[in-house]
Amino acid sequence: MTHDTHDTHGAHGTHGTGTASEEEFWDGRYGESERIWSGDPNAALVREVSGLEPGSALDLGCGEGGDAIWLARQGWRVTAVDISGVALERAARHAAATAGDVAGRIDWRRHDLAASFPEGTFDLVSAQFLHSPGDMPRERILRAAASAVAPGGVLLIVGHAGPPPWEESGPHRSLPTPREVLDSLELPGGEWEVLVSEEHPRTQIGPDGRPHVRTDNTLKLRRLTG
Repeated sequence: MTHDTHDTHGAHGTHGTGTASEEEFWDGRYGESERIWSGDPNAALVREVSGLEPGSALDLGCGEGGDAIWLARQGWRVTAVDISGVALERAARHAAATAGDVAGRIDWRRHDLAASFPEGTFDLVSAQFLHSPGDMPRERILRAAASAVAPGGVLLIVGHAGPPPWEESGPHRSLPTPREVLDSLELPGGEWEVLVSEEHPRTQIGPDGRPHVRTDNTLKLRRLTG
């Protein structure tokens, strides 16, 4: 789980073609330390979801569970998905150690989103930094995410607009703008309302221990019909 003090979230949401080696890669990544992310919810999630009426939520690429636990604390019933069993086990432990009926509100599920997607519809579908260094079919996954939003529900997609400052000199794949993400969703006309489509700065602590400013983007949509 990412926060301002950690690196990107979401690369663990899905990775590549769904082979066992890729699951092993992410399990190994999480197995490197007791905690990778801060444990706090993503700031964009808190900003955009606070004030919404709690219902059912789908957290794509939940990692160590910071977003899912925060949503459950707000009263949401959460389906939290990740490719890494190590991350999911850690997230479940964190939820069980949290005061209140948090653990009872979260259903932890292991999915490689490139190969399978949770069934059902949800009042909120959240994809926070769902990026991968592998060949992830991100556009297809986000179209599936849009299809999983119930009428009246919200789709929230937050991503990076560019590489971190400490890696700007290296090779990087292009990252889409909010408009490009919206276009890639191929949404039927008249069925969705754009609530937020913007880029915004965020301070993140880099490997050198110093704060750096990088740019993220947010796309927030409400489904009107379905």
